[in-house]
Amino acid sequence: MDLRIFTEPQQGASYDTLLAVAKATEDLGFDAFFRSDHYLSMGSSDGLPGPTDAWITLAGLARETKRIRLGTLMTAGTFRLPGVLAIQVAQVDQMSGGRVELGLGAGWFEDEHKAYGIPFPKEKFARLEEQLAIVTGLWATEVGKTFSYDGTHYQLSDSPALPKPAQQKIPVLIGGHGATRTPRLAAQYADEFNLPFASIEDTERQFGRVRAAAEKAGRAPGDLVYSNALVVCVGKDDAEVARRAAAIGREVDELKANGLAGSPAEVVDKIGRYAATGSSRLYLQMLDLDDLDHLELISSQVSSQLS
Repeated sequence: MDLRIFTEPQQGASYDTLLAVAKATEDLGFDAFFRSDHYLSMGSSDGLPGPTDAWITLAGLARETKRIRLGTLMTAGTFRLPGVLAIQVAQVDQMSGGRVELGLGAGWFEDEHKAYGIPFPKEKFARLEEQLAIVTGLWATEVGKTFSYDGTHYQLSDSPALPKPAQQKIPVLIGGHGATRTPRLAAQYADEFNLPFASIEDTERQFGRVRAAAEKAGRAPGDLVYSNALVVCVGKDDAEVARRAAAIGREVDELKANGLAGSPAEVVDKIGRYAATGSSRLYLQMLDLDDLDHLELISSQVSSQLS
């Protein structure tokens, strides 16, 4: 089971805070550092000091880290034109020496679009499908050849399809709870299917849909990586679990029901239940980014038992 650290910087984090978490992620042996792609805080958080851009952040981290994978859960398709996104991600991949992964979603948070003047189209899923075709098509075009695309929402004509990523193929992540269109899109474009904040029962059901869609598309279901994203709250004892839950404004019982919470032994046990569904990778949503001791505890008491 790969453990990756997943952050939500829109809730309030500077680049320096994210850098500290990313360096701890690398030093403590985790597989990757991922972040959300949002421009507005949610809930009661004031969001100070303000939003940081996902791909600018990852570009900086690409130069400050050496081993960990870097990526997004999920880049909002509404934020960037697909040609521009392909350039940005390829450049960050070069800057990292080939350690980038792209999670791409349709975009859903209308308020952040209103707050920063970003268009919020009614039909987002069809745009996402075209974006995936364009981004992957640009990267796959051989050097010296051109890429064209004539879609409903986007048109490209004789693009040189540059720059190229450092990796031969940047892994693409697609995720979500949709019962029909999302599995179909994952079967067509994804290297990894990610299910966020889902129960074990819902995970088993949705992974089954994706496997069926892959078979229908003529693809081996085992070609995809299956993963979950879950909030994490681990403590060496009940008091520490309660303290960490209070720091993120959550209740312990709710976290145990809906995330990975409790003692290291409890968390390892629940991870095993997700593994039984076919999940081989977990994105641990860290909501208190100043609590690096939390990362150390997970590394020493949870990761060590999984290996």
